[in-house]
Amino acid sequence: MNSKILIIEDNKDVRENLEELLALSGYQVQTAENGKAGAAKAMETVPDLILCDIMMPELDGFGVLRILSNNPVTMDIPFIFLTAKTEKEDFRKGMGLGADDYITKPYDDVQLLDTIEVRLKKSARIKNSFERSGQGLQRFIDEAKAQKEFDKLSENRETRKYRKKDMVYEAGQYPKWLYFVVSGSLKSYQINDFGKEFTTNIYSKGDFFGYLTLLKGDKYYDNVSVIDDCELSLIPIEDFSLLLFNNREFAAKFIKMLANQSEEMEHLLIEMAYSSVRKRVANALLKFSESKNSTTMAILRDDIASLAGTAKETTIRTLSDFKSEGLISIDENKIELLRIEKLRNMPQ
Repeated sequence: MNSKILIIEDNKDVRENLEELLALSGYQVQTAENGKAGAAKAMETVPDLILCDIMMPELDGFGVLRILSNNPVTMDIPFIFLTAKTEKEDFRKGMGLGADDYITKPYDDVQLLDTIEVRLKKSARIKNSFERSGQGLQRFIDEAKAQKEFDKLSENRETRKYRKKDMVYEAGQYPKWLYFVVSGSLKSYQINDFGKEFTTNIYSKGDFFGYLTLLKGDKYYDNVSVIDDCELSLIPIEDFSLLLFNNREFAAKFIKMLANQSEEMEHLLIEMAYSSVRKRVANALLKFSESKNSTTMAILRDDIASLAGTAKETTIRTLSDFKSEGLISIDENKIELLRIEKLRNMPQ
């Protein structure tokens, strides 16, 4: 699919000329006539690259960049200033805010297109290197090693295989690794003072975990055990720290993961407080289905109850109701989701 470019420019003639040039060059083009509209459109459509004027009504280009840089969804979109302002102070301000490039008007068509192509290729490399697979992770590490500041990265990362119900780590242990899921699925959970287990997250292929504790420099506060046989790539703490504090793109990806995890936890707490048992069990089934990338799954009733925050007996009764209603089928220890939309839209 052709790359999508957003032009934020208040001058109608310049905006239309740019739109025509980029469209003829094979890009999908969107436009906005001022900074406020441009920032809103960027957050709504998430383009592959942004061309932005500086001097605009309502919100200038610096303001647009500041807003998008603070949004996890848009923070790593390549951003190019296109402006008649040539003062060094403005250049430093733009680059200091995180702009990727700075082109002055009147611009040369070839130079502009070359700059766009370079920035899109760089962005694509970063995205591909974070492909949700072990090969994608290795490509990222290899690319990082090619840069001088990463020449101290460990040559060999350990890979371990775990069986169902194995413990990866327990609360109170000190971390040694950042974990990356090559295959299989796992769960993180905590145990309250009464011995009840509460599942806090499900990890599957392409997920990192264990990074919150690394960032805090403290002991693990949760436990992680294996749901399905899995293979994990173990990245040493030193490698993680080197990448995090020396590579902007890597740091941006982890900020996104932190933001997503925070949002998921907030949603889970709200669900636990206000959703019905049926809604919580339905969401637990959907979560496990997503982690296994399958509508049929072998899963323990204890695991469903732990994620749903209900007693095992209550979970079993609810699953029986779902079966009677034709929402799921149950064959010994296997559950198949038959009516996913009904489960997803289960009343609160």
